[in-house]
Amino acid sequence: MGLFDDDFYSAKVSGRSSKNPVSGSRHNKARWPGRTRRLRRPSMLQTAAVSGAIGAIVAVLLFGFITGLPGTTAFTGANGYKSLSFSADPYERIIQAAAKVRPAVVSIVNYRDGQGAALADSALGSGVIFRIAGGKAYIMTNNHVVEGAEDLEVVTVDGESKKAELIGKDRISDIAVLAVDDKNMDTVAEIGDSSRLRLGETVIAIGNPLGLGDTLTSGIISYTNRIIPVSINQDGVYDWEQSVIQTDAAINEGNSGGALVDLNGRVIGINTMKIADTGVEGLGFAIPANEVMATVYDLMDDGEMERPYLGVYTIDLENPYAPIDDEQRKELKLPDEVKSGVIVLESHGPAEEAALKLNDVITALDGIPIKSTLELRRYLYDHKEIGDKMEVTYYRQGKAEKVTVTLTDKPDE
Repeated sequence: MGLFDDDFYSAKVSGRSSKNPVSGSRHNKARWPGRTRRLRRPSMLQTAAVSGAIGAIVAVLLFGFITGLPGTTAFTGANGYKSLSFSADPYERIIQAAAKVRPAVVSIVNYRDGQGAALADSALGSGVIFRIAGGKAYIMTNNHVVEGAEDLEVVTVDGESKKAELIGKDRISDIAVLAVDDKNMDTVAEIGDSSRLRLGETVIAIGNPLGLGDTLTSGIISYTNRIIPVSINQDGVYDWEQSVIQTDAAINEGNSGGALVDLNGRVIGINTMKIADTGVEGLGFAIPANEVMATVYDLMDDGEMERPYLGVYTIDLENPYAPIDDEQRKELKLPDEVKSGVIVLESHGPAEEAALKLNDVITALDGIPIKSTLELRRYLYDHKEIGDKMEVTYYRQGKAEKVTVTLTDKPDE
């Protein structure tokens, strides 16, 4: 039985183009200066030997071009293990990549009822060391790994347990940052560029599934930028859309917060969820490293993500889970051409100051049509900042109105 619910969520990569380094061309006849020399025709054996050597060189070059293998790269892994180069053998490269990143991946124990709670009653997850500074080692993980924690404990690859401090967390991005003392910890994960991932690229997942710490699985990138709707409160209503890397590397309960790693030993994602159902397999997801690190730096600075706040609690006009009936729509007095938008149920902060109230139907922000609460949040978070002014178009009693609001940060709850 799993100890942590990794299926917390409800269920572009710019391709690099480069010319083939091996290109054929017709050879011009060689001419020597002065008189013409007659060249002796090579024997069949010599021709076969030369062709075989050239073929081998071309094959190696093509293999390197197709797989993106590096030449020589030095790294230090577990127990000071050093390697001067990555092998051309992809299976050997998995071993070397794992050796490089393993010491930076930790197990996380979430004691939700205090440190005295039995391990079986606690939640387990994973984390990745991304910085060591000022006597502390900083670890990134998922927010749902640390949700509701009374005490947090980190277990290193060597089995050493350390009490962890929560630095910051964010429910929307599902990212959190912890800190522990850095004694006996000297390996920091190298962070890769998730925007350069390619379909079919080999990856490995390292984490603490089912409490089996330091577990390694491998697979490929199944999709580089999958958009998954998420229900933060698990109430069946989608609150957000998360951009994720899809992989068929086995990700199980407890892998959350662990590393998804490329064959260079670079962390290119943080494992976050899977789709588990009868007849479903090979559907694991990781938050891209570029998005993770942007959130991590904000959490390091402020302890939380600061996002603009409008202050409305809304329900979609076209809500498949709780559709409004004809009588309710009649009460809104909406024109027939208004088919979508969000109905205001409560207003606070900027919305309350702008006099938005119950049953107002918001249809556009800054002239951009808004069809759902999800679109409203995405526009706020992706296009606006705290302190910005925003024009809200809405219908009240069948009449179109506009009001300008000044966005603030969300007050502490």
